[in-house]
Amino acid sequence: MTQTLLTHCSAATMAPGDTPYGWIADAAIALDSGRIAWVGPRADLPAEYDWPAEDLGGRMVTPALIDCHSHVVHGGNRAREFEMRQQGASYQEIAKAGGGIVSTVRATREAGEEALLASALTRVDAMIAEGVTTLEVKSGYGLTIEDELKMLRVATRLGELRDIRIHRSYLAAHAVPPDYKDRADAYIDEVCLPGLEAAHRAGLVDTVDGFCEGIAFSPDQIARVFDKARALGLPVRLHAEQMSDLGGAALAASYGALSADHLEYLSAEGIAAMKAAGTVAVILPGAFYTLNDPQKPPIEALRAAGVPMAVATDCNPGSSPLASPLLAMNMAATLFGMTPEEALTGVTRHAAQALGLADCGMIAPGLRADLAVWDAEHPAEFAYRIGFNPLHRRIFGGRA
Repeated sequence: MTQTLLTHCSAATMAPGDTPYGWIADAAIALDSGRIAWVGPRADLPAEYDWPAEDLGGRMVTPALIDCHSHVVHGGNRAREFEMRQQGASYQEIAKAGGGIVSTVRATREAGEEALLASALTRVDAMIAEGVTTLEVKSGYGLTIEDELKMLRVATRLGELRDIRIHRSYLAAHAVPPDYKDRADAYIDEVCLPGLEAAHRAGLVDTVDGFCEGIAFSPDQIARVFDKARALGLPVRLHAEQMSDLGGAALAASYGALSADHLEYLSAEGIAAMKAAGTVAVILPGAFYTLNDPQKPPIEALRAAGVPMAVATDCNPGSSPLASPLLAMNMAATLFGMTPEEALTGVTRHAAQALGLADCGMIAPGLRADLAVWDAEHPAEFAYRIGFNPLHRRIFGGRA
């Protein structure tokens, strides 16, 4: 049993309440066997926590960061398509010409597990270096049963090779592969649904995701995937309203989805449905920035409705080649008008909620001792700074 007391620090606990950031100016944090035993003002520390103390030198402690939407496992890159977009081609035009997601599908199918693992680890290591301890990883670039399982096996190995918690999302309903062109329903029947059953039998899936969009799948097709997820007892999430309003967010909410993600074209009806269902809005500024999208997600309306907002990198090879949650926080604030507190809550407490995790995302008794220690004085610095990483150390399950 390991018992440690962290002292001479400030703490942004991110606990909800009247105090911004759950701020404690002169804090003490007691860690016991990988969990938080106590947190509060140092002057109020109970005598029972007279444990070996570590002086943090006046640094700030927050919950460790959570990236709740990523595609870090993939083959190849799409730098040439980025160049095409800079020359005037739209994302939809590139996709229809055989680029976009489909080009990554080709590279992912060709890559072996070891190659996929090696490339993914470079991105995961970058996130760990910014204080991430929990990372969601999606499939969706295999689009055959075996290649989707291959991606999920690689995602699982990431958590075996690094001190990071991996949450795996099955995203076979990401794009219609070329071999099923104009046969999306057949793809759902022959690949997506049996692949989900296989992933579930193998213990490789934590949530089920989909892409509800004109260039991907219709609400009716996504509903069939979600029906299977429900039958298997798996929670769902959805890429929704990124390029148009197909009512995906309301559909997701009708299934009690953990989150609906992107949401640039989200309607008032979608917001109301998400609020009623407790569905988290996952804001992805990296894709908005990369695609130079003219439409922003309705942050003010989400805020007014009380819909929790998470922030994530959407790290992927095409629309968001971003592996920095710190930069995602800055983008969420500068591009979308989220407050610094909303941005930090978005990569801590609300990110945990978007993954259905109740044991992390705050500094509170009973939760995992997943913490980040920063060379910073105030939590607004995370959204304020650009390209600067103030991480001093990361604590994963009580271990530095």
